[in-house]
Formats: sequence, C-alpha cells, structure tokens
Amino acid sequence: MTKYITRMGDGQRVEMTADELMRDFELGTQDAAKRGKIDPLTQDDLKYLLEIFTCTNKIVSVEPGNEVVLTHDIGSLRLNGDQANSGVGIPLSRIQGIGVHERAFAADTFELGHIDYSYKPVKPIISMEQTEMETAQLTTTIPLFYGAMPNLGTYYRPDGPFGNPSDLLPMGKIQEAREAQEEAVHHATRDMIYIGEKMNAVGGDGLNFDTTGAAGDADMKATLHAVEYLKQHTDLAIEVGMAGEFVLGIHGGLEYDGVRLAGLYPHQQVKLVEKAGADIFGPVVNTNTGKSIAWNLSRALTFIKACVQVSNIPVHVNVGMGVGGIPVFETPCIDSVTRASKAMAEIAKVDGL
Repeated sequence: MTKYITRMGDGQRVEMTADELMRDFELGTQDAAKRGKIDPLTQDDLKYLLEIFTCTNKIVSVEPGNEVVLTHDIGSLRLNGDQANSGVGIPLSRIQGIGVHERAFAADTFELGHIDYSYKPVKPIISMEQTEMETAQLTTTIPLFYGAMPNLGTYYRPDGPFGNPSDLLPMGKIQEAREAQEEAVHHATRDMIYIGEKMNAVGGDGLNFDTTGAAGDADMKATLHAVEYLKQHTDLAIEVGMAGEFVLGIHGGLEYDGVRLAGLYPHQQVKLVEKAGADIFGPVVNTNTGKSIAWNLSRALTFIKACVQVSNIPVHVNVGMGVGGIPVFETPCIDSVTRASKAMAEIAKVDGL
C-alpha cells in the first residue's frame, strides 16, 4: 500500500497510508468539534484534505484565484534576529529589512517592531521608535504596522510593580492574584493606548497586538479596551492576533461587554474583537507534538472554519512555529507549511495568513 511522507507535530518525518491519514483527519476534526461545540469538517472537506496530503510534490499551492493576503509579526527580526528566534542573522537595519520584504519578497503588509517586542519596554524609547516609523513610512509604500505583544506578564514582579499571579496562586492567595491582574490591566491598557497614539502621530498605518491573551484573560481584556479606545480616537488599522486556541482563565472572572473571557475559542473570540473595533483577527490553534500533522491540521481547520463563518472582519490565521497545523519548530518544514496554507485558504476560507 502506498505511503505518503508527512510530519509529526514535532517536525519528525513519518510515512502514512491514505487510510491512516483519513483516520487522523477524522479524529482531529472530532476533537475540535467536541471541545469548541462546533461542526466538524464535512466529508468533502476531508476528501480534499486527503488530496492535499497525498500530492507527492514537496511544495503545494492554491489554485489561481484563491490567493490570500499575508500579514507578518516580528517584522524584519526574521532577517536580522538570531536563529533561536527564527532569524538568519543577516546584519540589516530594521528599515532595510522592511525594504527587502517590500521589494524583494513581495510582502503584502509588514510591520516595524522592537527587539523586546512588548508594549511596556517600548514606552521609554517611544521617540526613537517614532523616528524609525516615520523614516520607514517615507521610504516605503507597503501598509506598515507597528507590532508588539500586550505581554501583561511584564507588569508583574520582578519586572513590574504588581504581585505575580504565578507566585500568589500556588500559595492560595486567589483574591490577591485577581487584584494584581486587575491593576495590571489598567496600566497595560494605558501604555498600549499611549504607544498607539504616538505611532498614529507619525503616520503609522496600523497596530498589531501580537500574542494577545498570553498572560490569560486579563491580558486579553487590556488589549480589547486599548483597541476600543484607539479605534475611536485614531485612524490606525488594528490587527489582534491571539496567543492560544482558548483564553486561559488565570483570573477567571473578567468580562468584556458582558462576556466572560476565560475559555473562549476562536469563533467566540472574534466576536469580541469585532465589538472592540479591530480590523483583522488572527486566531490560533495549538499544535500537539505527539500527534501527526494530519490530526493537527484537521483539528485547526475545524476551529478556523467555524471562526471564519461567524466573522464580519478578515481572518488572518496564525500559521507557523507550532500553530495552525504547523510543527513545533523554529524554522517550520516547507512541506507542512504549504499544505497548511493551502488548506486554510481553500477549506477554511481564511482571508489571510
């Protein structure tokens, strides 16, 4: 029986028969449907997914007319960063890196980001970041975002002024942990608004709130409030990209617009991101390293298809380095990346990657 080369969730190369692939497709979509209380992929979806996986070409692509827009996080750090962060160590400035992506790589959009890539550490150097953004805008035509992580963890001790929930919760100090998170929300919201207004003042095209919810429901609440204010007071386009497939309930009781944030999956997250006023939503589905990419991608497609169906704004799914049906590996394998990208565009019907 013919076997096809594919991957495990950790990037290991394996061979599977068509029957084995289909079995994992079915198990993956059923897992997502059960967890998210959503519809599984249809039989037509699964058959087309099998066609994608049994194509013997190393690289696959979409049919003409099914191309989607690409947005990026971290920006030119992919070029001048170190290999541990998916960089290749090329000694370029950030502005040079933006130019390379625009004129050599034909990127659809791009972003400027600082090496720390969190909003809090950008605040003390905002004047220098404004200079970089203004210069980049004068030398490019590509839509250019400023990107960083909300990263509420930077507001907790030892890096910030508030008690650390990771220390308080194991000690049974539930109320103290909740109060620390609530205080951090106010400060993080203020800082993200401050940076957004400064970028708007020098002609920035947009903001990317990358890895939203990494520190739990408080992290997402701060981001949603910052987005709401910035959409009302600036001309910035805003993208909200998530950190995980569901919102961690580290606080557990926080709400936005009357909806509890803890435990929300992509099709639920996008409705709140819409209400806040964001223009693009970047959902995430995590990769299980112990399962095949067939299982992982089928599962991811199930969540993202449901998200796209209810969304009124463009959905640019996160695809890479351990999310969206991609192996957990700093430089993902091109065979898995292209299959996931094709499936997301043609089965889940995403607007971008």
